[in-house]
Order: sequence, then C-alpha cells, then structure tokens
Amino acid sequence: MGVTKTGRFVGKFRHNLDDKGRITIPSAWRPNLISCDNAFLALPISDGSIAIYPPKMAAKLEEAIAQVPLEDYEGQMAVTDLLDAAQDLSCDKHGRIKLNEELIEGASLKKGAVLLGKVATFSIYSEQLYELMRAGKKSDKETRAAIFKRFGI
Repeated sequence: MGVTKTGRFVGKFRHNLDDKGRITIPSAWRPNLISCDNAFLALPISDGSIAIYPPKMAAKLEEAIAQVPLEDYEGQMAVTDLLDAAQDLSCDKHGRIKLNEELIEGASLKKGAVLLGKVATFSIYSEQLYELMRAGKKSDKETRAAIFKRFGI
C-alpha cells in the first residue's frame, strides 16, 4: 500500500481540532497504521499554515537539508528556523494526529481547520487564514498556466 489509500493528497476537508490538539486526517489520506508510511513530518510554514510531509517527501527534504554545508551559517540558520517547531507525527487508531502547542499557536488554530491536499503533501490552515487566502486576489487562467508551465505541470 502506498502513502495513502489513493497514493496522493487531494481535496479540501474541514475538521475540528480537539482540546488535546488532535485533528482527524481524512480517511482517504490515512496510511495503514502498522506500515512505515504512518510517519509524518509537520513543519510550520511562513504563510501561517502547517505543512504535513509523508515519509517519501520527508526523505527528500532530509536529503536537501543534508546538502547544506555546516560552514554555511545562513543556510544552517534557515534549517534551524524551519525545524525549530517541526514535529514527527503518526495517526492513532482513530485517524488523528496530535499537533504540538507551538504548531497550533503558529498556525492560529482554534477549533476549526481546513486540510488542503497538495498531491504529495497536505497543509493545515486555520479557517480564518484559509478564508482570507481564498478571498484575496486569485490568479487568472493565463497566470496559472504560466506558473504551471514554469514547474513543468
């Protein structure tokens, strides 16, 4: 079995954060509980969201970070800033992950959250941030096409 039942994270889901900082992962995104795929890396993102990396993407990130020379002070500081509030996660038998307080506060999560699939990863947004982001200026078709072309999509 792949990382998820579908092999990718797609769609948008709204779930609540409970009093213990747990949030339910959509069933289509959940790994087999006893597989090595039940290991995620949560990272705070500068836009105020939380990025959730499955094992395959966490391994790519690990490889990229390993390329930052120890003597590259700015590079090492950027890595430190990125990983300072990072957290390793796994789903419990109810399909929930438990976020640490630093991630919850950094993303301004209160109760409601939006989980947004991004194919290889997914992000967790506060409802307020998600609504602000979507209410902002949306790119037109030509702009999206140019951006997708830039990334070979």
